[in-house]
Amino acid sequence: MSSISATFTAADTDLSAAHQAQSIWRQPRHGQRLTQVDAIATEVPVALQYNGINHAVLLATPTFLEDLALGFSFTEGIIRHASDIYDITLQQNAQGYVVDIEIASACLNQLKQRRRQLAGRTGCGLCGLESLSEVQRDLPMLAPPIHRYSPTAVFAALDQLRAKQPLHQITGATHAAGWADLNGTIHVVREDVGRHNALDKLIGQLLSQSSLVINQGLIVVSSRASFEMVQKTAAIGVPALVAVSAPTSYAKHIAEELGLLLIAFGREKQFSAYSHAEYLTEEDHAS
Repeated sequence: MSSISATFTAADTDLSAAHQAQSIWRQPRHGQRLTQVDAIATEVPVALQYNGINHAVLLATPTFLEDLALGFSFTEGIIRHASDIYDITLQQNAQGYVVDIEIASACLNQLKQRRRQLAGRTGCGLCGLESLSEVQRDLPMLAPPIHRYSPTAVFAALDQLRAKQPLHQITGATHAAGWADLNGTIHVVREDVGRHNALDKLIGQLLSQSSLVINQGLIVVSSRASFEMVQKTAAIGVPALVAVSAPTSYAKHIAEELGLLLIAFGREKQFSAYSHAEYLTEEDHAS
């Protein structure tokens, strides 16, 4: 199958704000304590405002915040299309960043339904929701993929994701989310200290691009597969999520319900399919 032609959008466009050098004390098991300089991932509060109304505070890496605003707005169900956002402005202050998002008036009702009152913790996608009914979004079941996924492509995407995390290579503290085509070629990667943020940044960038047929590809993440990672993937219409680490029971349940291929424990030599394994092709390679 031919590869989709698109320029790779790396996560290292500008990493200067994403890490900072600080002095630390390193203690060997045997030997003297050393004073060294270490690169530490930047984590700051990012306040999201819609039409001037405070909505949520995330702890995030301050890169690609426009992508984060767009992806978060979409996966939260606040907007229906990227065109529902008229403008995004960023302001930096001593505490962090304020992202003001101007949305269509027709989206304000959805904003009220998804209103959050608490600051979210790093990696927490549910902090501040006001009732249990808000946890699971009412999403339509995904159509089966037009082309099944080859295990070779899944392994290729996993291999490439490991090599396309420059911020993680510097700090060891960040998660990544990438989109790969049916050959396993990664076209877009985003990184963040929070796994949900990394995925929202990726989704925001995907919504901004017209050159990618996003439902003919897969999303690969460096983290575990929680239910909300499954839900965000399904919301944008990608029928496969590949995670490096473990899934949760709720993630498996939602993936089965939404018709999404959920792969976890994606390692160099094997992976495990937890839902809709029929979307995978059969490959039998001699050892």
